[in-house]
Amino acid sequence: MMKITLLLISACLWLTTDALCQAKTEKPSDKVRVLLQTDLGDIEVEVNVQSAPVSAANFLHYVDAGHYNGGHFHRTVKLDNQPNNAVKIEVIQAGVDPEKSKLHLPAIKLERTNTTGLLHKDGVASMARSGPDTATSDFFICIGNQPELDFGGKRNPDGQGFAAFGKVVKGMAVVKKIQQSAAEGQSLKPPIRIMGAKRLK
Repeated sequence: MMKITLLLISACLWLTTDALCQAKTEKPSDKVRVLLQTDLGDIEVEVNVQSAPVSAANFLHYVDAGHYNGGHFHRTVKLDNQPNNAVKIEVIQAGVDPEKSKLHLPAIKLERTNTTGLLHKDGVASMARSGPDTATSDFFICIGNQPELDFGGKRNPDGQGFAAFGKVVKGMAVVKKIQQSAAEGQSLKPPIRIMGAKRLK
């Protein structure tokens, strides 16, 4: 009886250890989908957690905290509204609810495209910034391929590019509709409201 009990205990311990080892070796999903519900329709963004871990985690923090709820797409950049830029791009830019802007995390380290491999192609989502390592919560979505936003591109004089972290997988028609909405210069008037932003299971 004692031998049988010891064998059962040994088997249980082996199974438990094996299960724990499997759990440790399982990789978390490298893609997370986020739904942005706007006044003009839904946009679904696939966030690449594996290739751009810092930028992805930063974006998802603001999503999970609800800071984009009540935020806006506030900027549209088209070929005809950037007269002072020799290098022209096409994007729309969004930010958090203005009342929550004081709750920003510290600015994040710039994940350059030559490191992540995520280039600014049509539908790609990326962090807005001024200088390197200054991105907080604002992000933009590319309309058409925008190689001048990659590392070495000439849109920003520093040549460091911007930090792409995901791409639109549904709703590019909505993105284009936002880009063509009424604007004064590059400021959308009125801005397009983000009614909700959440992870999709």
